[in-house]
This record gives sequence, C-alpha cells and structure tokens, in this order.
Amino acid sequence: MASHKPVAFLTGLALIALSACSPQAQDDIAREAARRAVTPVVQDKFPGVPVEPAVNCVIDNANSTQIGALALDAVTGPTESTVEIVTQIISKPETVTCLATDGLAAILN
Repeated sequence: MASHKPVAFLTGLALIALSACSPQAQDDIAREAARRAVTPVVQDKFPGVPVEPAVNCVIDNANSTQIGALALDAVTGPTESTVEIVTQIISKPETVTCLATDGLAAILN
C-alpha cells in the first residue's frame, strides 16, 4: 500500500506557503489548482465541449468551498468527488449560460 505521507507533507507545505500570500493571491492560486482538477473531468465527461472555455465557466461559477475542494483534488488527482462537484457547477443556470455563450463562441471561431 502506498504511503500518503508525501502528499500530506506537500499539502501542508502548500498551506504554509499560501498563508503568507494576500487573499487575492490565495484565490488565484486556488483557482489555478482547481483548473488542473477540472480540466481532465471536462475532457472525459463532456467530450466535444471546448475545454478551455468550459473550464473557465466552471471555475468562474464555483463557490469558494467548491474551489477549495477542487484545488485539493489537483494534488491527488480527480476523484468521483471532483466529478460530482464539476457536475453540480455545470448544472447551475449561470454556468449553462456561460457555456452557451463562451463555449458556442469557441466552436464558431
């Protein structure tokens, strides 16, 4: 069985580094990490959808709790929880609107 100590150590190290950042920098770092977890889910579960605009819509419509959970999933890789969170966010009316607007523009260009 693989040890989770290296992941826990890296996660702890990241949390210490984040605590030294401004709130805006913390948010930017968390969103970028969340993006890394969302991208493979979008590619796998929503084939044919333009990936970058879809990921942007998901991140832009996620709440802070969802961003935090997705950012943590970026450390360990996407899980069923990641898929559930992304699906919840994509189901929001504002995300659907974003996908229709930004995703459609990406397809047409």
